[in-house]
Amino acid sequence: MRLEVLRRLEEVVWVDPDRLSGTPCFRGTRIPVQMLIDHLAAGFALDEFLETVPSLDRTQAQRFPEVAGVQMQECASSLTSV
Repeated sequence: MRLEVLRRLEEVVWVDPDRLSGTPCFRGTRIPVQMLIDHLAAGFALDEFLETVPSLDRTQAQRFPEVAGVQMQECASSLTSV
């Protein structure tokens, strides 16, 4: 993972073994990022997700898929060299 992508991810997500058994959560919250992934995968819009977790900052919710997408592109690009 490129250092810049990791830095951007750390701005949005934190992992602490003492909080929710180390589940990745949106930084500063106890809201698992998997909740957003599950909502989007089920076809719900971002606004609908934010209605279920009003304490989450919209910017964080928007940035996670952006950063995750960059990481997935890098990962997929590395497949060509395997």
